[in-house]
Amino acid sequence: MRERVRRSRPVGWLLLALLGAALLGSRASRLYTPDWESLDSRPLPAWFDEAKFGVFVHWGVYSVPAWGSEWFWWHWQGEGRLRYQLFMRDNYPPGFTYADFGPKFTAHFFHPDEWAQLFLAAGAKYVVFTAKHHEGFTNWPSPVSWNWNSKDMGPHRDLVGELGEALRKRNIRYGLYHSLLEWFHPLYLLDKKNGFRTQHFVSSKTMPELLDLVNSYQPDLIWSDGEWECPDTYWNSTYFLSWLYNDSPVKDEVVVNDRWGRNCSCHHGGYYNCQDKFVPESLPDHKWEMCTSLDKWSWGYRRDLKVTDVLGESEIISELVQTVSLGGNYLLNVGPTKDGLIVPIFQERLLAVGRWLQVSGEAIYASKPWRVQIEKNETSVWYTSKGSVVYAIFLQWPENDSLYLKSPITTSTTKVTMLGIKGYLKWSRDLEEGMYIALPPLPLSELPVEFAWTVKLTGVK
Repeated sequence: MRERVRRSRPVGWLLLALLGAALLGSRASRLYTPDWESLDSRPLPAWFDEAKFGVFVHWGVYSVPAWGSEWFWWHWQGEGRLRYQLFMRDNYPPGFTYADFGPKFTAHFFHPDEWAQLFLAAGAKYVVFTAKHHEGFTNWPSPVSWNWNSKDMGPHRDLVGELGEALRKRNIRYGLYHSLLEWFHPLYLLDKKNGFRTQHFVSSKTMPELLDLVNSYQPDLIWSDGEWECPDTYWNSTYFLSWLYNDSPVKDEVVVNDRWGRNCSCHHGGYYNCQDKFVPESLPDHKWEMCTSLDKWSWGYRRDLKVTDVLGESEIISELVQTVSLGGNYLLNVGPTKDGLIVPIFQERLLAVGRWLQVSGEAIYASKPWRVQIEKNETSVWYTSKGSVVYAIFLQWPENDSLYLKSPITTSTTKVTMLGIKGYLKWSRDLEEGMYIALPPLPLSELPVEFAWTVKLTGVK
């Protein structure tokens, strides 16, 4: 586990000095220069593609009203939506401000080791935690977020640091979500008024915070967001990434996404998110990630959550299989309560994924897309591969316990097994193309998983 160093609070000047040194470094002597052509040439660290499955955690002051979504403050006071104004009128006293929610973000029941153990049981290889959302509240003692952070108010704890230590004890990679913008920060509003020709907010807030997060917690992944109003030149994104890749303490292992300016999504960065819940229609030529939430309507916790609002087990696993078959990673979000509880239905869904991965993870972790990704037939077959081994994951159990696969070309050495079942399965070559596999005629209760079964093919082309 990497040692986490926590600096004292008055370090803003030091962070700015570090950034200045990064910006003034000789282009000729640096491996990656602050331009997209150079930055995009950096190979993606192998661990990320091998991981395949991660857990996203949205947790902040918005978890206190826990209504609507994590964009509560913006919908209430930024847009002035009537239903949010009525919610506040009916539930809080006159004059209640968003800042008044801060002390109520208590994290009384936040036990990082319990979270980490749950994520381990879910089969997650990495976790992305919200260090700061668009509301500006930081879940660590940011030196440039005085009195609006989890150490100065609310929990009075370093949430980023505590969770990182618990995850790394279990060899789970640690990512940090960080919003570049803050909706109502005075300096951001000033830059916006100036048409973003000034960078008061970036130099005073965004860059010092990013540098502090990297130097203090050494994250394996930076999940950037909040970029959409400005180009990357306003955010100084290429300069930060040049420092990150060349000189930071995580320069060899760190992974970043593509949200570094309104012109970057799906074009620049370490891997592509493109947009929330993005799924390509065919195999992309660049590493990507699908991020989605267990709650279909929100990333943060909602008190009025209904069972029908939560993704079902088969839906989650089907999305995971499809994503990995198309070369992506699957990042599944939970929103804890203000007290730090992950509610039972979210726990149950995560544990269901873990049970499935205990049997089928061989076809998921460290796999690669095969030459064929999907056969659209009555069983909906998705393929992955590892070297010469091919995995066919079928989402519906076929009639008569006979699975037809069109794409594999059989040979004299072809063998078929089913993950979770001992012994070889019988198969026969189709007269035209493909093969028929005789599946074990077992009742559903005796099958290794309840849905998305996997046959392992060796000796096929």
